[in-house]
Amino acid sequence: MNAVIEVQHLKKIFQKETALQDVSFKIQKGEIFGFLGPSGSGKTTTIKILTAQTDKTDGDVLLFGRPANEMKKSQNRKRFGILTDNSGLYTRLSIEENLLLYSDLYQLSKTAVKEALDFVNLYTERKKKVSQLSKGMIQRVTLARAIMHKPDLLFLDEPTSALDPVNTQHIYNGLRKLNEMGTTIFLTTHDMSEAEILCDRVAFLHKGKIRAMGSPKELKKKFGDESITVELKNGEIAVIQNGSEDASKLYEWMQSNEVSRIYTNEPTLGDIFMQITGSDLV
Repeated sequence: MNAVIEVQHLKKIFQKETALQDVSFKIQKGEIFGFLGPSGSGKTTTIKILTAQTDKTDGDVLLFGRPANEMKKSQNRKRFGILTDNSGLYTRLSIEENLLLYSDLYQLSKTAVKEALDFVNLYTERKKKVSQLSKGMIQRVTLARAIMHKPDLLFLDEPTSALDPVNTQHIYNGLRKLNEMGTTIFLTTHDMSEAEILCDRVAFLHKGKIRAMGSPKELKKKFGDESITVELKNGEIAVIQNGSEDASKLYEWMQSNEVSRIYTNEPTLGDIFMQITGSDLV
């Protein structure tokens, strides 16, 4: 596979504060890559460097094999979409009017507006002015704008932070379809369940450094103890280690129909982050 993003030894210093320290990773074409960490860990700074909104202090950053600062060129900007907390929408215009302006800028067909609004579940609300929208609706409009031109690469900075569960699930379904069509997705979030649902691979970012990276399955295997918990019908609870002598007890309980429930003690990504960094995702 071809690397869409290549970052080597990235460093960013703001005055005397180091925001990113020796950050390195690659994202292959077609991946959904999660950049996970609490507020202030350097996630948004990384996106701004990748999208040429701010300059790096040191290191190498390539998108589509070209230096990141070349993404400022109009022909390159068409290759990616971005959702951040800065909407940049015209508040006096309607949802539809905002997207029509964007479609004209990128010379898209009128059908692109409807497709994008369907994607974020806002087509029936298209005539509403942006000034009348809730924070969650503004976030969905901004996402619609980011995916209208079906970019090769999509940057999502906390894409569902202001959404209710129904619209969150709608966005998840849409992102999977977009990814299946070939769009590579770079996702920042502090929501570990979101990362588990969407991401092929994740990186844990803490205080400007990547502390661990891999698929959710790989990380859970690496940092888990592979134990299982057995609940018996008499209320007793037992924790059994994989391959231990306790396995014979489980067999006996099952033979005598004493088992009420069995489940693994697999760690969540949040558990793993806490284990690695000693801090929570807040």
